[in-house]
Amino acid sequence: RLRQAQKNNDTQTGKFSITSLPVHLTVSPAAERLRYILGDDEDTMPTPTLFTEMDTLQQEDDELEWRESARWVKFEEKVEEGGERWSKPHVSTLSLHSLFELRTCLQTGTVLLDLEGYSLPQIIDDVIERQIEEGLIGPELRDKISFVLLRKHRHQTKKPIHRSLADLGKSGSGVSECSIFISPSIPTHTSRSMNDIADTPSTDQLKNKFMKKIPRDAEASNVLVGEVDFLEKPFVAFVRLSQATTLGGLTEVPVPTRFLFVLLEPPGKAKSYNEIGRAIATLMVDDLFSDVAYKARDREDLIAGIDEFLDEVIVLPPGEWDPKIRIEPPKKIPSADQRKSVFSLNELGQMNGTAGGGGPLGEELAYTGRFCGGLFLDIKRKLPWYLSDIYEGFHIQSISVVLFIYLGCITNAITFGGLLGDATDNYQGVMESFLGTALAGTVFCLFSGQPLIILSSMGPILIFEKLLYEFSKNNGIDYMELRLWIGIHSCVQCLFLVATDASYIIKYMTRFTEEGFSSLISFIFISDAIKKMVGTFKYYPINIDFKPDYVTAYKCECLAPDTSKSILGIDLNWTNTLDWTQLSKKECVKYGGSLVGKSCKYVPDLALMSFILFFGTYTMTVTLKKFKFSRYFPTKVRPLISDFSIFMSIMTFVGLDMLIGLETPKLIVPTEFKPTRADRGWFVMPFGKNPWWVYLASSVPALLVTILIFMDQQISAVIVNRKENKLKKGCGYHLDLLWVGFLMVACSFMGLPWYVAATVISIAHIDSLKMESESSAPGEQPQFLGVREQRLTGILVFVLTGVSIFLAPILQFIPMPVLYGVFLYMGVASLSGIQFWDRIKLIMMPAKHQPDFSYLRQVPLRRVHLFTLVQIVCLAVLWILKSTFLAIIFPIMILGLMVIRKMLDMVFSQHDLAWLDDILPEKEKKKKEDEKKNTKKDKKKGKGGDDSEDVSVLVARLFKERHRLLGFK
Repeated sequence: RLRQAQKNNDTQTGKFSITSLPVHLTVSPAAERLRYILGDDEDTMPTPTLFTEMDTLQQEDDELEWRESARWVKFEEKVEEGGERWSKPHVSTLSLHSLFELRTCLQTGTVLLDLEGYSLPQIIDDVIERQIEEGLIGPELRDKISFVLLRKHRHQTKKPIHRSLADLGKSGSGVSECSIFISPSIPTHTSRSMNDIADTPSTDQLKNKFMKKIPRDAEASNVLVGEVDFLEKPFVAFVRLSQATTLGGLTEVPVPTRFLFVLLEPPGKAKSYNEIGRAIATLMVDDLFSDVAYKARDREDLIAGIDEFLDEVIVLPPGEWDPKIRIEPPKKIPSADQRKSVFSLNELGQMNGTAGGGGPLGEELAYTGRFCGGLFLDIKRKLPWYLSDIYEGFHIQSISVVLFIYLGCITNAITFGGLLGDATDNYQGVMESFLGTALAGTVFCLFSGQPLIILSSMGPILIFEKLLYEFSKNNGIDYMELRLWIGIHSCVQCLFLVATDASYIIKYMTRFTEEGFSSLISFIFISDAIKKMVGTFKYYPINIDFKPDYVTAYKCECLAPDTSKSILGIDLNWTNTLDWTQLSKKECVKYGGSLVGKSCKYVPDLALMSFILFFGTYTMTVTLKKFKFSRYFPTKVRPLISDFSIFMSIMTFVGLDMLIGLETPKLIVPTEFKPTRADRGWFVMPFGKNPWWVYLASSVPALLVTILIFMDQQISAVIVNRKENKLKKGCGYHLDLLWVGFLMVACSFMGLPWYVAATVISIAHIDSLKMESESSAPGEQPQFLGVREQRLTGILVFVLTGVSIFLAPILQFIPMPVLYGVFLYMGVASLSGIQFWDRIKLIMMPAKHQPDFSYLRQVPLRRVHLFTLVQIVCLAVLWILKSTFLAIIFPIMILGLMVIRKMLDMVFSQHDLAWLDDILPEKEKKKKEDEKKNTKKDKKKGKGGDDSEDVSVLVARLFKERHRLLGFK
């Protein structure tokens, strides 16, 4: 094995392979060493974020001082002394030579790990003492080195705007950041204090606003690089303190120091040594190397960390890019977990990352096999979070969310209520829609398993109600009583599904089904918003023939009818008493007069104004929503504008509408609390109006309603609960379905519409409640932390919906086109993040302009387009059926999508489906079983000699023996 290792040795990279071992165990010596450093303690706390500051030795008025030249939290910021400011954060570009020299410095210099340090003079004395003991410097240099290292530190701080001419003159004589002054000879006997650095943080340090960019538990690493003339060879020291200690004025911000790197060198190579300082500073903020620095046991561990860093470094040819250009930080930084997973004992040999699928849905959908087993687990899971679900809603972000979702809900309630009134002859209307939305939504948000879901009515329910009313009317059956029994049967069927853990089948709904369903609902929102705007143009046509120059010729008169004739035998002589010239247009038509004149058909350009309100609301909302990534205004203001973007857009265009004063169509809200139809009450009696057999026969249509509600509710819940949203409080599929069933009975007894999860509004609710990190590093995009999981926003939305009948005087000023713009935004926003929509756009892009999606690297483009085409055809079929009376079989269409997804296993390989979709549960289970079998086989093959010896230990011994034979240290 050792001979084979030597044959495969690569002297330049230090990598070799051992052919007798499994392929997945072939790693570099550095990676093998880091595997033991980072992989031993899986339960240890994560290492703190490091703030790194680099100071260079400068000379000011014949005095030495350490001047801050650069800093790192994630990306590099340089001091631009000419502009007296910090540079923009940028990716550090290091020379390969500086990394090799840094490696040499750590090999030859002093490395002190877990040093007990309480002050900078004590730490420096210990470092110098160690250098003297190791024979690296002579005792006569002790005072000189200590004197230099204890000079004061000048940090880059904001200067006042109003400055004197003398200060302006001084700024012109600044020194370049790369210039490191050669100090004069340090006298042995000096009158100055040996310790010139402050022992405690200064006022400027304590008030530095940059602290907001650094996490609270952060620690500092300080890099000191200087050039002195009393040294013949470099003085190098790397120190890790056992406990982070605040070292006075050493750091720009009052962050305790954990690491200290000192490099003092003879004159002549200032730029080269400055690059070594930048190299160690960049390494210290690297996620992987910082872990190594915290857990290193000796010098060789640190060198292994550098070697692994070198393995992953990418070199840019000098003639093919401009080194003066600073590389902008990427919008999305790849996770360091994939790099670290290579060194984990448990994950060795696995892929660096997973395929693009959403993965398993979790234990919430596990089949228990017990009566109401899933329901009891849901209650047990959600009960401990109940109090936090209330108090975590008290946040300023919740205000904007409530206003946004409230306007979406009342618009939907009014629209659906109006259509329902037309379909059922006002047995259910706008008032019932408002009351039902408020009742069902409030109860669901109070007691459900996933309160982020918003309940609403939907199109298939409307079609079912219409067909049910026509059937009842044609067969002499009381509609409300029949509807009540359908609701009772449907509730019983939902309870049966809950008791038997039937929600388990949701595991078979992969991304293919979810995206088809959510895309259909999103397109319905978009098309309805556009359709309503087109209808406005038909109702208020634009006056194309109007000519302003002939305005004097435009007039309209009301002529009295001919009194000699009568209409249907009615005498019209009484109309002679009217002054026909003073009548309005409506009165003239009402009393039988005729309108004569060119301007009689004139209407204001309300359609154009409505379009401005519609498109303006949508455009302004999209623009302000992205404002958090803008360069304008302070950091705290930008997220605030983004959160309140919808409210600001609505208020802006409501104000514009009021300013212009045109009679655009306004929101109509009921003003009295009473049923829409006068001959019905608020309670439906279950017996007395229909034959007895109707009570039993109603179970058949109830089955269709149950399937419809089950599929819609659970698919919406799966979309809301996807792992991309980082929900931490779990979900409750069974508990949600239980309350939807109970609410169906309650709404049926009160004659109110039925309600189920609204996909688009729920997605909008989730997006509005997303949280991002407040203290992101300079240049780093705010990190998505998850969703503000609480019940308060939903409860307030539906309570406001219920009291809207008392807010009619205020709501009547909101133009309907503004709310249509909100609808359009909700539909478009819900499409973002859907892989299906991204793949549709790929069809129209040339290959060279396509984004670098991960699945495009793994799956041929023709296969991607084929998968997308199948989804487009399914969506088109769903759309066609939705637009006809066949929409009543909507739940069967969703089941059809699951069948089609099952058939795709015969067309696409499991590899392709793993990247384009989710693998079905049986396939996933079989795949894991195969992996376990292969792992066991590999372990058996890897064992030899002593059976108690792990194959990893064997590999480590081989590496050690190889180094010994090759003469490596």
